[in-house]
Amino acid sequence: MSKIRILLADDHVLMRRGVRALLERHEEFEVVAEAGDGREALQLAEKHSPDIVVADIGMPILNGIEAARQITQKAPAIGIVVLSMHSDESYLLRALKAGVRVYLLKDCPESDLINAIRSVYVGKAFFRPAVSKMLVEDYVQQLRNRGAEDSYDLLSTREREVLQLLAEGNSNKDVASILNLSLHTVETHRANILQKLNLHGTPELMLYAIRKGVVS
Repeated sequence: MSKIRILLADDHVLMRRGVRALLERHEEFEVVAEAGDGREALQLAEKHSPDIVVADIGMPILNGIEAARQITQKAPAIGIVVLSMHSDESYLLRALKAGVRVYLLKDCPESDLINAIRSVYVGKAFFRPAVSKMLVEDYVQQLRNRGAEDSYDLLSTREREVLQLLAEGNSNKDVASILNLSLHTVETHRANILQKLNLHGTPELMLYAIRKGVVS
């Protein structure tokens, strides 16, 4: 049988090593690459075409939820499993809307991660007993039917990337360098973000990003 090819994405090296060691105890799994931030995860997912991406949410440069959204847009066949320290319902719902198949807390039993990867690989959903798959799918469908219920949904993909980088303390020039854009383009994106979110300056932008879980 072919192995289940996995990409690990977490900015904590020890966490990646621990998950890798756990997975490699099972012959059916093969860790093909590791990423330390969300943008690297995008690049490695495109390069290696893994079956599964196991990702953290709170990664620098591009958070796990946004990385998952972009990966699933480009390659819907890749299954995304999130390992998060956030138990808040809003994170779960945003993750599911982004295309994440499984949302697990980092203190979950090791068997949950193993079973989750196996389930996603064969096209099945996996939720811990406390979460009903039917209720979650129904709730997400209601949100989709209502449209953009969250101001964050008003932002384009590029604007979300710029928002995170600015909220992490990068200057406009830094953002331009990271995203390979002109300074004028970044300044335009920043202005559009502030207008769409009705924010007034960098301090409010940073508070918004923290409140929405874009940065930790």
